[in-house]
Amino acid sequence: MKTTWNKAVTALLISPLLFTACDKNEDGQLEGPLPAASFTSTVNSTQFPVTVTFTSTSENDFVSGWEFGDGTVGSGSSVTHTYNTPGTYKVRLNVSGRGGFAATPQADVVVPTACGNTGFSALVACNGGAPAVRVWTLSNAAGAIKRLDASNNVTSSSAANALASCQADDQFSFSGSSFTYTYTANNACGTEASGSSGFVYKPGSGGSLGQIVLGGTSTFIGENVAVPNRTYDIIEASNTILRLRGTLANGTKTEVTLVPFDAVTRVKQLLTGGTQKTWMLDNAVEKTITVGTESNPTEYYGGGSVGALPACQADDEFTFSAADIFTYNAKDETFVAGSPGSCQTARSGTSAYTFGPADGAGLAQLVFAKAGTFIGITDAPDLTYRILSITDKNMVIRAGTGKNKGTVFDIKLIAK
Repeated sequence: MKTTWNKAVTALLISPLLFTACDKNEDGQLEGPLPAASFTSTVNSTQFPVTVTFTSTSENDFVSGWEFGDGTVGSGSSVTHTYNTPGTYKVRLNVSGRGGFAATPQADVVVPTACGNTGFSALVACNGGAPAVRVWTLSNAAGAIKRLDASNNVTSSSAANALASCQADDQFSFSGSSFTYTYTANNACGTEASGSSGFVYKPGSGGSLGQIVLGGTSTFIGENVAVPNRTYDIIEASNTILRLRGTLANGTKTEVTLVPFDAVTRVKQLLTGGTQKTWMLDNAVEKTITVGTESNPTEYYGGGSVGALPACQADDEFTFSAADIFTYNAKDETFVAGSPGSCQTARSGTSAYTFGPADGAGLAQLVFAKAGTFIGITDAPDLTYRILSITDKNMVIRAGTGKNKGTVFDIKLIAK
């Protein structure tokens, strides 16, 4: 078991003050042979982070103090130390005995990297051989979550775009430099709670791509089920996919497929449902549409009450496709804003749009190609709409860039 002390404490132990407890002759000199300091080290690279066992082979000593070369120290005749980061560490052993104090020269201990393993390199996004951090999320493709029997036959499989929004926005982060796993629930489905724990990577275990063992008592990856020992076999791993399998207590298995987390891509999946999805103005809430500025979105109009939208506006449908085509279906009429506004001839139509990161506040942004295209209200300031928040059921968008103190419209929509 590793014991780490403050350097000052170790220095005290190996300082001459210690020898006040040693036997002295009548002249006040320490009695006994001078210690001879030496040690051996054994590097365990069967799992990462790497542990190294140091064993003192010194003679005529009774106190051993270690300098591990990474800024930490320890004590004991035999100690095990964990190195998270690969490299060459200069280790020294300091010993004390009846005859005084001795120290070994600094000895190089080489800690290997796990980045040579395909499974680990994909897991943490090794860059030029150096471990980094990669954030994963559940795939929205068919089979993102599977259950298998003890013989690996699939017994159930999720459909494409079937993940609930509280699950689809989960993030699973692996840091290869600190060997820290972080789960971010965002919108939890139930009792899940965001948190971090250590993890161990075992190359070759569970298959050629290795195995992940999580720390903590209630940690999980992908599906919130109890996997004994929190151990997952890496079935497939690349820069674009991570497929993991855990064996449950009854011998059946859970399998999850993860993809690199991309906030903008995730927003588009929610917007389009992966193929196409229709939204409507949310007339069941107050303040469906507000008007103001970027700093004060309700400055000009604070929004109406529940159910305040005209019928010809409340029935409008706005459909977004994954192929970047927007379709507006006004049904019978379009509400044309003005003073006063009125229901007029339908302005149904389509437009291509570009989709990408938000230029300003928001999760993502879409810009219509066709002049006159709008969402929700005809006098929206321009063709730019930023998505401020989105789930599989609700969305808030902001029309207008808000630049140069320009007008913005905040609009609440609900999935049809």
